[in-house]
Amino acid sequence: MSVTGVSPVPREVLLPQLDKLVNSNVLKGSESLCKLLRYLAERSIDQPGTLLKEFQIATEVFARQADFDPRLDATVRVQTGRLRSKLVEYYASEGAGDSVIFSIPKGSYSLAVHIRVAPETAPVVPRPVPAIEPAWKAEPPVARVSVAAFWVVSVMCAGLISALIYVIVMRPVIQVAAPVAAEAPPAVKTFWHGFIDQPEHPLVVFSNAEFVGRPETGMRYFDPARDSHDSILDHYTGVGEVLAIHELDRVFTLLNHGIRIKRSRLLSLDDAKHYDLIFVGSPSENLPLREIPTTQEFVFRRAERGARKDDLEIVNLNPLPGEDAAYMGSKTVPISEDHALIGMVPGAYSGRWVMILAGTTTIGTQAAVEYVCRERDIQELLSRVGTSRAGGILPFEAVIRVKVTGGVPVSSQLVALHARDGK
Repeated sequence: MSVTGVSPVPREVLLPQLDKLVNSNVLKGSESLCKLLRYLAERSIDQPGTLLKEFQIATEVFARQADFDPRLDATVRVQTGRLRSKLVEYYASEGAGDSVIFSIPKGSYSLAVHIRVAPETAPVVPRPVPAIEPAWKAEPPVARVSVAAFWVVSVMCAGLISALIYVIVMRPVIQVAAPVAAEAPPAVKTFWHGFIDQPEHPLVVFSNAEFVGRPETGMRYFDPARDSHDSILDHYTGVGEVLAIHELDRVFTLLNHGIRIKRSRLLSLDDAKHYDLIFVGSPSENLPLREIPTTQEFVFRRAERGARKDDLEIVNLNPLPGEDAAYMGSKTVPISEDHALIGMVPGAYSGRWVMILAGTTTIGTQAAVEYVCRERDIQELLSRVGTSRAGGILPFEAVIRVKVTGGVPVSSQLVALHARDGK
């Protein structure tokens, strides 16, 4: 199989194959992926050798604005990855016999084409046949054995060479089935149903706390009583939030639905109207959670008294039998235990959902996200909360206890769960 760029292949050969691919069972109905595929193909044909930029694709294909920031919005990367997987799936099934194969090389936004070359027919080489010697030129017995052995070895070598020629030249191109793209388990689809049943990608809002100072000289939380807003440094977020967004991106890729990412200080009221929201991080650092109505059963507060005064805790406003009135992380440094809030609640605007995934520390936040991305934990939530007529999980609020080792969440346990009225 030879590999070439798209441009050397005639347009009249490529376009019918492109139409066939777009109308295949694998891509049919995926409007955004088909649009991206046609865009990449047209650019490769009309502008061969030109490297496409993420910003260019975001604005020209996905209608992003001029302020598009690829560090905050992974749409292009997610959709390109989905299209790459769909192409592999197509050529492993419907397109197994196609002569023209499209692919997107890893780390690239350019479309490549593989032309399947028909095998050439190798000429049949006649095997040498030893001449029959006359009786009067007969060799001595030993010599005759040596000559016979020589011809036997020659014939064997000729057969081996012929076999190798057949294997290398004459065999047809063997199709190696590529792995079919992974798919999210049914429980995961049910849990995230409310966030993937709309064409808009949900907005993941990650913690972006207000700090003052600099890393070189020391940093602390912004204090409105003594600090100017001009001194705020908002360049940082927690390690748990970073790993959490990576996990969400993985799950939504399996769900064939992308996510958009935004730091909390840039969230607007308009965003809450037009997108489902997934908050990653507690109100102590994810500031919009202080203003947007979210959970009603569990809230974050600073402890008002006792040895842990001013430490962040999750307060249980209506404790059920067997539940604690408040949950905090361990006092040890490094911490050995944390608690995190998981809430799936209706948004402030009709038809929108809000998910809150927040620990009292960044490690708890990571654990909360991992919890709602693991099939076994999701199955526990579904069994205890139930599903709506629309096919998704009913609204709920829950608290998990997180065991931490070496700064890593190693296990989580559901310790409080309150179901809410469904939509």
